Amino acid sequence: MLKKLFGKKEVQTEETIVAPITGSVKKLEDVPDPVFSQKMMGDGIAIEPIEGVAVAPVDGEVIQFFHTKHAIGIRSKTGVEILIHVGLETVNMKGEGFTGHVKEGDKVKAGDKLITFDLELIKEKASSTITPIVITNGDILDSVKKLEQAECKKGETPLMETKIKV
Repeated sequence: MLKKLFGKKEVQTEETIVAPITGSVKKLEDVPDPVFSQKMMGDGIAIEPIEGVAVAPVDGEVIQFFHTKHAIGIRSKTGVEILIHVGLETVNMKGEGFTGHVKEGDKVKAGDKLITFDLELIKEKASSTITPIVITNGDILDSVKKLEQAECKKGETPLMETKIKV
């Protein structure tokens, strides 16, 4: 009884990252930008979107939201930091076609809407719509398992399973 009251609290070490965007799943190595394909920012996957909505891939907190609304960082409950970067060269759009639905410091649940974006405008003005989803602090992880998915649905399809070092 006392052990239950005063014992160590269970620490969550494993987590599933779900798709933040609906579309086709691609290998990060296939992203036509060396910053992502060479994993300079971290490991992950990419999605070729078929609709212009990005949702939270985990329960956590918004830790970074670029003023141009093209990229957002979330820290999960286990401490995994995930960057969602909508399209390539989209920073040059200076926020045009992007609408943010959260702000830094907001708590989010997996599936909560983060960003809406004009997919046709990105096709017209940026180099690609492909959206990297990158774990930027992989040094805290014991393992990352990328799940073999061809297509994904935002807020539902599991993409990666992580386990943090204890």
